[in-house]
Amino acid sequence: MSTNADYTSEYFDILDGLEGDVESRRAAYSYMESSTAIVHHEVVACSFVPRLFNARTYDVFKQTAETAHRILVKVMQRYLDDPEYRTIFSFDPRLEELILLPRGYDALLPFARVDVFLDEDDYRIGFCEFNADGSSGMNENREITNSLLGSESFKRFSQNHAVKPCELFESWVDEFLAIYATYEHRVDNPHVAICDYLENAVIDEFKVFAGLFEARGVECSIYDVRELSFDGSALVGSDGKRVDAIWRRSVTNDVIEHWDESQGLIEAVRAEKVALIGSFAGHIVHDKQIFEALFHPKTVEMLDADEIDFIEQTIPTTSFLDDEHANLDQIRANKNEWIIKPTDHYGADDVYAGAYVDEEEWNRLIDRFANGAAGEPFLVQRYITPYKTATLPPDTHIAEMTDEQVRERTSSAPYNNLSGLYLYNGTFQGVFSRLGPRPTISKDMAGITAATIWVDAEKTAENDPSDTEGR
Repeated sequence: MSTNADYTSEYFDILDGLEGDVESRRAAYSYMESSTAIVHHEVVACSFVPRLFNARTYDVFKQTAETAHRILVKVMQRYLDDPEYRTIFSFDPRLEELILLPRGYDALLPFARVDVFLDEDDYRIGFCEFNADGSSGMNENREITNSLLGSESFKRFSQNHAVKPCELFESWVDEFLAIYATYEHRVDNPHVAICDYLENAVIDEFKVFAGLFEARGVECSIYDVRELSFDGSALVGSDGKRVDAIWRRSVTNDVIEHWDESQGLIEAVRAEKVALIGSFAGHIVHDKQIFEALFHPKTVEMLDADEIDFIEQTIPTTSFLDDEHANLDQIRANKNEWIIKPTDHYGADDVYAGAYVDEEEWNRLIDRFANGAAGEPFLVQRYITPYKTATLPPDTHIAEMTDEQVRERTSSAPYNNLSGLYLYNGTFQGVFSRLGPRPTISKDMAGITAATIWVDAEKTAENDPSDTEGR
């Protein structure tokens, strides 16, 4: 079996044979500039070279994601059922109240993306974080994939291999509607709403999903959570329309931040007048305390031997950044081994890898965040060195460059990898491939996104690669 690196090397050989495939790169860049792959008002940075994954990678990702989901669901159910178990977590009382609100349908963790570091030489894997309802990136992957499919380099690679992109849209609409069909208070012809605090939302992604619901004959609206109001019998949007089911894209810490303004949604869920898919129990997964909780004796006692081994092999050592739980002197003295994270933020906010800062700055960061100094809890986690893969850096300013200048910028560069594994009600569905030149992989650290393509993976190569969703 060819390795992922073999496929990537072949792809660069094709680029070289095409003298940089300049015309295709210009077309791809132009496509992206007018695309809906927009996050915080900017088109996402991306690579012209996709991440090319073999069949073994598919199998490892699928097994990892679905095992993680099974374990996380056990933790969530135990939290809901056992008041004593809840004590191993430290949540704001309002969060606990939200988590315990009634759900009314079968799926406990409907939508998730678990982010992993894969060593593509030996296929060992380690988790970076778990994300639940606020997970995004599906539209980035879709648009970047669409920008590449017509390129000469992709066509030539496809002549030698069975290739297939990830399908992340129709499959979720299918799953959402199947989950709603199990809701105890379901209605015929429901009005679905995709809800977030819209200043934090990926609006263009929401619009693609809303269009797919509408294509099924299901009315779908996009609302800011603060626009929702509850009259005791129905939850309504700002346009006065009754809402029957919500795809919750808002993370729970935003609900806490806007607590008073979010009571319409909360009261409707409490009164069981709307299906909230997923429920606020998803916060148990989103909050990075989950990493420490997975090693707690109360968690270990409910897992089987394979699940315990899985946790030990994939979950990096994690503890609260305080004198009670961590050896701060050891962490100060070995900065390259550690990364500091808040327990409950997103978008790589306040995440610092010791390998990226000098010793003086590392000590300042520990002083800033340890022992609750920042006013909220922080964690320290064993740093996993990401696997580097060859990629083509973004074709920034290609429109102002001559063809010769573009050709000169066809050399590969080593970027760190982070793979987000999507789970739709426990079934592995695809990958959000992010790369970056620095120890922390995020948009603020010059991070980029690449299309994810399965190569010669027979179980995933059932459809024509040009038949991408929403094109």
